[in-house]
Amino acid sequence: MMQRRKLIALTAAGLAAPSVLRAQGAWPERPIRLIVPWAPGGSTDTVARLFQPRLAAVLGQNVIIENRGGASGSIGASEMARAPADGSAWMLAYDNEAPNQSLLRLNYKTMEDLVPVSLVATGPLVMTAHKDTPFQNFREVMEAAKKDPDRLNYATSGVGGLAHIATTLLQQQNGFRMTHVPYRGGGPAVTAAIAGEIPLFMTNVVIVSQHIRAGTLRPLGVTTRGETRHVPGTQSFAQQGFGNFEAPTWWAFFGRTGTPQPIVDRMHAALRQVLNEPEVKARIEEQGCDIVASSPDEARSFVGAEIERWGAVIRENNIRMDS
Repeated sequence: MMQRRKLIALTAAGLAAPSVLRAQGAWPERPIRLIVPWAPGGSTDTVARLFQPRLAAVLGQNVIIENRGGASGSIGASEMARAPADGSAWMLAYDNEAPNQSLLRLNYKTMEDLVPVSLVATGPLVMTAHKDTPFQNFREVMEAAKKDPDRLNYATSGVGGLAHIATTLLQQQNGFRMTHVPYRGGGPAVTAAIAGEIPLFMTNVVIVSQHIRAGTLRPLGVTTRGETRHVPGTQSFAQQGFGNFEAPTWWAFFGRTGTPQPIVDRMHAALRQVLNEPEVKARIEEQGCDIVASSPDEARSFVGAEIERWGAVIRENNIRMDS
């Protein structure tokens, strides 16, 4: 009986193997969707468009960016979680993916429905002020907010994002209040910030680096432990006396759970090759982040830890989508 079961199993495997191998060997036989769960002009869109042309060249197939913005990136991520597990769709996610797991009622779970392929890059968040404001550092912002709670407005790319949660945590830990003004993605938020429609803007460096260099936006503090080469001369929140505060931003590349491992491996190899090409790496890093190009295991460990870390902050501080 045991021998018969083994024979049946081997026969089934033999029948299935040719079709699987054919599918994997032909991949990618058609254009690849790269889902960006944010509006055009934001940091995730910027990073994706800097490596997309070379990724297409290395894979020998078109890579088409699909912007699926809304709901702190969860609309695009939900689309990714529904995609076929055949390597036809991938996603470049932003750090919102971690807090979304605790803040939103989602029809998917990141660590179950998506497969981390690579941690693409990390970087600092920066609080900026419009050049016409009087603030020179974040301690001055805190002092003003303590004198007149809720008067100061600050923008982020959306409710529940890392920029929002990090700023909320700063306020809760240090006893001051500002009013959060969420925008539908980084693109609309930076437009409002450089126009002076909002005095303060907490964001990743990628979408504001050129405006900082131009002098339109003034950096007041960064979320790395110490100063960062991406915002030279700007002290971190920790250096300004805000404890050991640290909140790096990040971008990670995901596939659909169940995608054949050879396809995941090939995509990882192609992506890592492209991200480490000197020209691509320089163009992305000059925006204000650092290329990581991690292994899938490293990406899984990192993203899982971020989900746990920010989930704990959300629960301990009662942060809600209407915060």
